This record gives sequence, C-alpha cells and structure tokens, in this order.
Amino acid sequence: MSLQTGVGVSLGEDAYTVGANACQDALDRLGSTDANLFIVFASSKYDQEKMLAGARSVAKRALLVGCSTAGEITTDGPMKKNSVAVMAIKSDSIKFYAGVGEDIAKGPRAAGKVAADAVKSQAGGTLNAFIMLPDVLVGNGADIVRGVLDSLGEHFPVVGGAAGDDFAFVKTYQYVNDKVYSGAVVGLGLVGNFKIGIGVKHGWIPIGVPKKVTKSQGSVLHELDGKPAIAIYDDYFGDAAKELRTETLAKLAITYPLGMKTAGSDEMLIRDPITVDEKGSITCAAEIPEGSEIQLMIGSREEAVKVAKEAAQKAVEQLDGAQPKGVIIFNCIARNKLFGERSGEEISAIQEAVGKNTPLIGFYTYGEQAPLGGEVRNINKCNPAFHNETVVIAVLGE
Repeated sequence: MSLQTGVGVSLGEDAYTVGANACQDALDRLGSTDANLFIVFASSKYDQEKMLAGARSVAKRALLVGCSTAGEITTDGPMKKNSVAVMAIKSDSIKFYAGVGEDIAKGPRAAGKVAADAVKSQAGGTLNAFIMLPDVLVGNGADIVRGVLDSLGEHFPVVGGAAGDDFAFVKTYQYVNDKVYSGAVVGLGLVGNFKIGIGVKHGWIPIGVPKKVTKSQGSVLHELDGKPAIAIYDDYFGDAAKELRTETLAKLAITYPLGMKTAGSDEMLIRDPITVDEKGSITCAAEIPEGSEIQLMIGSREEAVKVAKEAAQKAVEQLDGAQPKGVIIFNCIARNKLFGERSGEEISAIQEAVGKNTPLIGFYTYGEQAPLGGEVRNINKCNPAFHNETVVIAVLGE
C-alpha cells in the first residue's frame, strides 16, 4: 500500500460534532475506514476538550496530533469561517511517533528537548523528519527549536508551526491523542521509506536604513544604535508611530516587521514585533541577538504570491522525482492579514506547483520552523531556525 492522504473539514457550533465530522470527512476522502495518523488543526473558538473528544470518536486508537490555529487551510483554500481541518494519513511504509514537552514558560529549550527525546526514544533512535507544534506565547520560539536540535542534532530536518488562537494572542492549545495541552510543544517523528521536501520563503522587502542591535535580551529588543528600539518605527513613521505604544504592536506592524541578516539564507530572517513597553523596548516572537543588523521590512501581495510558488516548487524539486502525496503548510497569520480577502491567491499559487488535487492541510501560525532556505538534501547545510511572517511548505512524497 502506498502513502495515502485525505483532508477533511467541518464547520458549525457544536465542538464535539465538528471534531467528529472533520475526522470522518478526512477518512471518507482517504477512501478508508481507518488511518495511521490524524493531524488536527482547529479554531480556538471551540471547546478544545469537546472538539478533541469528537475527533477521537472517529480516530479511535490511531495516533492524533495537532493544535489550535489562527485560521485553517485545506485543499479548497483558506477557511473563511472558524473550522476544524483534519489530514488522515495511511501508510505501511511510514511509522509515526508523538511526544510532548510541557512547561515552555519554565524552560523553552528544555521543553523542546523533552518532546524530541520522547519521539526519538519511541522510534528506537532513528528518525527521518520531525514536525513540531509549539506554543510561543509563553516562551522564546527559537529556544524551543534549539531544544529539539539538542536532541536530534543541529542539522536534522525540522519543520513546523506555532499554535494560534484566532489572532487573540492570549492562549493556544496543542493535542496528542486524547489530551489537550497549553504552554507545550508537540513533536511528531516520521520514520520510513518516503521523501520530504521543504520550501521556505517570505518575500518581505527591506526599507529604510540598517540598524545595529546594541542591547537585547532574549526576545526583548532594547536598543538599536544606542536608541530605544521603537525609534526604528518612530524615525520612519513619525507621529503615526505613537499608536504603536497604545495598541497591540503585533496587529499594527503586520506589514512592517523587522528583518535580520542571517548566514545561510538568501532572505533576511523575519522577526515579528508584538508589544512595546514605556521605555521603547520591543518584545518579539523570537530573539534578535546583540550585534545583529536589522532593517524595517515591508510586504506586498504580489511578491508574497510569487515567493510562495517558488517555495512550493523548491519543495517538490527536493522530492527528486517522487510523487507529492500530501502537503502541510505552516503560514504566518501576518500573511493572511496582508492578503485579506485575497488570501486564497497564495494557496492557489502553491497548488500550481504541488498539484491542484494533492491533499493539502495547513494553518495560520504565530511563527514557523524550518531549515534556512528549506535545505534538506545536503544535511550538513540543513540548519533549522525559527521564522516569522514566512510561508513554510512541507511536501510528503514517495
């Protein structure tokens, strides 16, 4: 039996029913009565326990992993309303193992390592790829990635997306089988005879003058060129930047994130600003080390569509002739906000490369994880990192 995937989706008000219907729809599209793995991406508006109970009523004893989102994506495109999206996977050539690292708030790096260690242990120490679904509202996303690599090795193929909560930035959820977590990272290990291709692009363009990070601590950016970090927005926007001190910076700076030069990537690494304090220090979704050179970035719909297709093409190329059988997209919520009602254009561009009928699932994230440049074939150049405002496309093939 070859690798088979099916994607289902359900909308409605009753959480249990929506969870059950989405899983059943995935099975129906798979053309089977059972599956080895269910990947569940759900709106945080649903009672998470009830939604998961509904999903498990259909998934039964199959492995189930997933998380809450800031919007769901399926083969039909981005969902316009709150939903539950499910990918069912069946294969006799791939084994799947799940692990969880809790208490990210106490130690992001330790949590990442615990999740990866648990997966690696179940797999007997041998893995081909690792998918992670972390909560980055409670801890540094880059440190979670480091923890995973502490376990799997610095050049291991890691891909994933940070859970969301429908753009509220309050609390996200992660799932393994029957249990709902929060403040955790879920890891999924894949072992077997398959190919994985990863595409990573954002398309944001640098504007303004480069600044040097003269003071930072973890994900808090204190000073640029010796001035309060918020000055990078004050200098460019003038009086309009005052709003950033009173509103959620994450929402107002969607189209103007920060970019950081990084070795091994042909694009700058994006960092999302989230909040600014009374001293002008900016808290980002992941760290920006002291000494880094950063610039203000601007996004455009046209460039975002162009690079999304390029990323998908690269992912397919990495399959080395294998047939795409399933696609998982981890797409930043900022890109959804940039596109607005035209968000389907980006997904359509991706499908031009992976195949219109290839089962596809994804969600809008609070951060993405993938190797710089999507490199997975030359393992010594496979350097996973934490990304923002980026589209990450993982294609499974055989």
